[in-house]
Amino acid sequence: MRKLFLGLLLFISITGTSQEKYPQDAFRSPVDIPLVLAGTFGELRSNHFHSGIDIKTQQREGLPIYAIADGSVTRIKVSHWGYGKVLYIAHPNGYTSVYGHLQKFAPKIQEFIKKLQYKKKSYEVEDFPDYAEIKVEKGEIIAYGGNTGGSSGPHLHFEIRSSISEKPTNPLLYGFEVRDATNPTLLKLYGFPLSDDAQINQNKNTTALNFTRQKDGTFLADPVNATGTIGLGFIGYDRQDLAANHNGVYSVQQLINGKVYTDYDLESFSFGETRYINTLIDYYHYGKYRQRIQLLYKAPGNRLSIYNQLENDGKIVVREGLSYKAELLIKDYAGNVTKAIIPIEGKKEAVKVDKDEEKTENYVIAKKPNNFDLGAAKVYFPSNTFYDNFYIDLKKDDDTVMIHNARVAAHRNFTITFDVSKYSEAERKQMFIARLDSRLRPSHASTYKRGNTFTTRTRNLGTYTLAKDTVAPRIKAKNFKEKQWLNNYHYLSVRITDDLSGIDTYSATINGKWILMEYEPKTNTLTYNFDDVILDEKECKLEVTVTDNVGNTNTMTSTFYRK
Repeated sequence: MRKLFLGLLLFISITGTSQEKYPQDAFRSPVDIPLVLAGTFGELRSNHFHSGIDIKTQQREGLPIYAIADGSVTRIKVSHWGYGKVLYIAHPNGYTSVYGHLQKFAPKIQEFIKKLQYKKKSYEVEDFPDYAEIKVEKGEIIAYGGNTGGSSGPHLHFEIRSSISEKPTNPLLYGFEVRDATNPTLLKLYGFPLSDDAQINQNKNTTALNFTRQKDGTFLADPVNATGTIGLGFIGYDRQDLAANHNGVYSVQQLINGKVYTDYDLESFSFGETRYINTLIDYYHYGKYRQRIQLLYKAPGNRLSIYNQLENDGKIVVREGLSYKAELLIKDYAGNVTKAIIPIEGKKEAVKVDKDEEKTENYVIAKKPNNFDLGAAKVYFPSNTFYDNFYIDLKKDDDTVMIHNARVAAHRNFTITFDVSKYSEAERKQMFIARLDSRLRPSHASTYKRGNTFTTRTRNLGTYTLAKDTVAPRIKAKNFKEKQWLNNYHYLSVRITDDLSGIDTYSATINGKWILMEYEPKTNTLTYNFDDVILDEKECKLEVTVTDNVGNTNTMTSTFYRK
């Protein structure tokens, strides 16, 4: 009972200390509904940590979004992907709040950004208003929730950052309440032989560890026999009370014989380090199975600042004849804890499964630049493109090159340069570098054309080839017909698609005057709002021009009537 009390006191002390760094009553909620999260701060995402919380908006768009405090709009951005329509508000207390995936802005902000869009004749714009140019008050409606950008469903992406460093911090640290009495979920445990002499249960490869739930709610792994330097990892998630979403955990601790070996949390991080998330997980396993094993030891190339404590980089040196008790504590922000115990015996056994080594004739030294000539293309990896050395698998076939696979993470961009001298200038105009997926479907890679070479810069290993696109984009009216009266219409909509290289640019006019058409690439839709421009002619000629990434262009013209 005394130990339980001391443990509870310690947790309250740690949580309280963390909260004391941040104001608890300065901000109101950005929504007027209970906070239900579809995503938590620091959640593991592709190549980055999630920099905010995703607030559910009751599966609908148009929910009012409020300023969490008095402040000034310092940045507005509209883009096809990323945060879509996003708003940044600086507050006098040194913090900036961020609101992403918005459907539209409040009228005064909407008017400001539309003037800019019409001035630049572009849907995608970004502006940094002067401080106090657009003031907002606490509780003022600033926007409406949506699904723009790289969003897979209606929600509000919400952040709180330092106005000086721009480092994001967990919004829950500021007193926002989310119902959560549910412990994190542990799905799998793994052991990693790290040294040349290491083995786990007679296996020199990554080994899944069996475990069972005990009566007290903890998990107990089957005894592990091991020698050498090993590491541990887990797959798990957190879930709040009112949502079924598998969200990220807040903090993780690893203790060996009662001593803290690893302690990290997702209180804050910098955007400059976020891609190092690829060293917090077993990237090989992720590339193969799309599952993220969180490592309890510090892997090569890991420069993350999330660690509060590390002993021997979280690695366990198992000596023959000795016993070790490894404890894993997975916590959420509300203080719910899931505990797993892994008993380890230092026991040297005959190896039954030797290390899987994929040796090739080419070897990459991570800290040095590496060049490879594959005939059809040349590949250049700058120094520190990768986190660790490895044997790289390279293959070539006519206009196609295979550059290893997706089980190795690249931290920096590398270049692929194809020789296109055998093609005529006319052919080159419609050609581009394409990356092939697992089903050999091509996708456009940004291609820089110069003389007899095509070059692309990328951080994705895989198969690349030269592709040719001779077909112009397709354009089709969605909600109107030729010579139709549209008196009661609020908007008109057009569908645009391209079968290969993808949409590059688009523009539209009515009676020769440029109009703003909002592009939603997830639905291949261009939409024009009739409130934007007063049409002073009954007969309106719409002209929409779309160009793909190699320059193929198509134009649709249509006449409609409106009064």
